[in-house]
Amino acid sequence: MHNQHKILRVLQLISLLKKNPPKQISALATLLDNTERTVYRYLDLIKELGFNLQKDIAKRYYIEGEAEVEASFTNEEASLLKELILSTGKKNKLRDSLLKKVYQKSEIIFHGENLLHAHLGKIIEQINYAIINNKQIVLKKYHSVSSQNIADRKVEPIGLSDNYDSLCAYEIKGSKNKYFNLSRISEIEVLKSNIKHKSKHQLVPTDAFGYAESDKPKFDIDIRLSLRAYLLLKEEYPLTAHYIKPEPKNQTYILRLTVNDALPITRFVMGLLDEVEILGSFDFQEHLLLYVSQLLDKQAEYLKPREGR
Repeated sequence: MHNQHKILRVLQLISLLKKNPPKQISALATLLDNTERTVYRYLDLIKELGFNLQKDIAKRYYIEGEAEVEASFTNEEASLLKELILSTGKKNKLRDSLLKKVYQKSEIIFHGENLLHAHLGKIIEQINYAIINNKQIVLKKYHSVSSQNIADRKVEPIGLSDNYDSLCAYEIKGSKNKYFNLSRISEIEVLKSNIKHKSKHQLVPTDAFGYAESDKPKFDIDIRLSLRAYLLLKEEYPLTAHYIKPEPKNQTYILRLTVNDALPITRFVMGLLDEVEILGSFDFQEHLLLYVSQLLDKQAEYLKPREGR
């Protein structure tokens, strides 16, 4: 647990030091919930990693420019980074090289941006603690979109999604494995009770939009994106980057993948109709036409004159 906690704090410290204004050691210690002595150790590590750490005349620290480290993740390092964050941080020779590359150009780091948010970082730590120690947890005041209510959910945590934005867990009340969006969790309560339904746990893989397999039909997506659409898609759904191929001559991009639920890509396309071209996705084309038709029918019904209005 110590190693992953240290990585999280170093990530948070780098983020804080890159933002204006420069900060004093006492302020950094408060923000990170650590001692000033520990913060000084982290600052030494940041300098060793190659970041241009500076101190102004008021003895406030900041990072100037970018680190001068040419780096890219290998598959082995990327897998280890995930392991360090989600597990106990076992000793491994790859660990230091990962830290040196931690804030360089990498989809892994882009996916892990939620770790830099203090609230989500705390939630992730608590979930990870529960997983390691085989404990049940309560998701306090969880905001559910599907049921349109706010309630506590008692669950047995299974694992976090690849981009750390959702938790796969076994919900005891419904006897079902589900995904819970971390940003909709108010807080985590780690219970004393141990996990009791391990045999029913199933870490269901999700698509690039974070949706697990369900009874809904899958869709093969094949669309061309403008530069603007490409940037917006990658920003909103980072995992789609693995399925996008550039077309340098036209400055366009091709997205080809299979999705478990068409809702996210449908909403995205509808918001950028003049920036997206549907190619060979015939089922998806029919789905879009039906979606538009239903929207128009709904609006037409709403616009009908009503008695007394």
